[in-house]
Amino acid sequence: MAIIGDPVLIRGWALAGVLPLPAADAAAARAAWAALPADVGLVVLTPHAAAALERGPDRPAVLRAVLP
Repeated sequence: MAIIGDPVLIRGWALAGVLPLPAADAAAARAAWAALPADVGLVVLTPHAAAALERGPDRPAVLRAVLP
């Protein structure tokens, strides 16, 4: 499991064992998505990261969840 998004919003997720992939802007969110390890099956996205990845590359085996 990984989380992509604003560094301030995602920092606490590492305490729960989630791989944090900080992304301060759309380009960083796309780069984080491209760098996802192959064994990640669930990615939590902040709203801005989700918007950046809306039209991005798809990985059918990866479930996405967007924070409110």
